[in-house]
Amino acid sequence: MGTGVYDTETELLAAAERAALVRKIDAEGVWAGDPVWREAFAAVPRHLFVPYYYVAGRHGYERRWGEGPGRRARERWLRGAYADVPLATRLRDGELLSSSSQPSLMARMLVALAVEDGDRVLEVGAGTGYNAALLAHRLGDDDLVTTVDLEPEITESARRHLDAAGFHPVVVTGDGARGVLERAPFDRIIATCELSTVPRAWLAQCRPGARILTPLATGLLALTVRDGAHAEGGFLDTAAYFVPLRGAGRTEPEGVSLAGLPGRVREQDTFRFLLALTRGTLDPREACALWEREGMPGRERYGVTVGGERTWAWLDEPAGPYAWPLP
Repeated sequence: MGTGVYDTETELLAAAERAALVRKIDAEGVWAGDPVWREAFAAVPRHLFVPYYYVAGRHGYERRWGEGPGRRARERWLRGAYADVPLATRLRDGELLSSSSQPSLMARMLVALAVEDGDRVLEVGAGTGYNAALLAHRLGDDDLVTTVDLEPEITESARRHLDAAGFHPVVVTGDGARGVLERAPFDRIIATCELSTVPRAWLAQCRPGARILTPLATGLLALTVRDGAHAEGGFLDTAAYFVPLRGAGRTEPEGVSLAGLPGRVREQDTFRFLLALTRGTLDPREACALWEREGMPGRERYGVTVGGERTWAWLDEPAGPYAWPLP
């Protein structure tokens, strides 16, 4: 596998920082469910996928890059590339368009995806290409992995990064909400961008029994596909905040006023998750009463069902009594 254009000193520091990142994620017990992912994170060089990134500062975003002048600046870039934090990688007029997710969250998602040898995987949201490289390393076959993004600039840079790291999954420019029909059927679909509902095209492009893992309403939804029109599953207990999907599958959220709600409630993460999940269908005061009455439920008590023409979210049981329609 190629290691890019960096010198030996840089590569040695990168290897040390990568090992430290793996130890940190290991200490959190993330890989207990599927230890093979530890090998992928230990092998895939994240710094090749973030040749530059942006760090928020007092005067806006500061750009850090691997070809910058001065050894200290390059070391700061490299150490940041292996920090367990999300990295802003693409901005437009001050708006974040793309990022490299927090590595420990990526690890949790990949373990939850429950990938098996020989699976065909679709990634929605190519980002830097790093996640696709991890999948390609895990599966040992580039052709099993497809990654799609709406922005040509993002897919072009992801392809360059993947080439530099020695991986060649299929990179597609297109609307991820529509899937990638020519590469179907898929055994797994993983999204690295926030959606407001589950695109029906994904189900139609999955084999029966396929697994879909997607960010939804600040949570991570894991669905099992029954057929092209039916799927069901629950949320992981992990909070997750991602850049929204761009394209046909994106709907702009309506503002929600929290005026009149107790301060202790407004700041509670699991209450805000309920608000995001039921936005437009449940009044914040009603949501507050339900949340307190049901014992302040965490994300893992919620789920989503796609059934024919309907998609709905629910608490505890798909049949209710608490259920809310999704777009």
